Amino acid sequence: MLRKNKFDVTTANTFEDGNQLGHTSSFDLYLLDLWLPDGEGLQLARLIREFDPNTPIVFFSAAAYEADRREALEAGAQAFLTKPATPSELCDVINALVNFHPTHNTTRLLASAETRYLQ
Repeated sequence: MLRKNKFDVTTANTFEDGNQLGHTSSFDLYLLDLWLPDGEGLQLARLIREFDPNTPIVFFSAAAYEADRREALEAGAQAFLTKPATPSELCDVINALVNFHPTHNTTRLLASAETRYLQ
């Protein structure tokens, strides 16, 4: 779905993949889940913020508790969507955040393993 909407998506299959890709590549937005096979999305967001304080982070997760949303925002995320969200809702949030940051001229996304079905 994201690729059909002209987003260039790179998938991180693990926490470690996401951390390494974030350090070695440039992205316009990070799309994370709270749960990754070898770690937590919250910790990945905190690590991303250490080396990239400006690129938007969106959490897309089945976690529906307000505490999860609050923790994600405190970790540096700009948005938190609960699954199942509509494809258009996710694309609208991504477009709004990417367009809000004028230094981003492409739409390269890093998506965590749990969001790969959206590609």
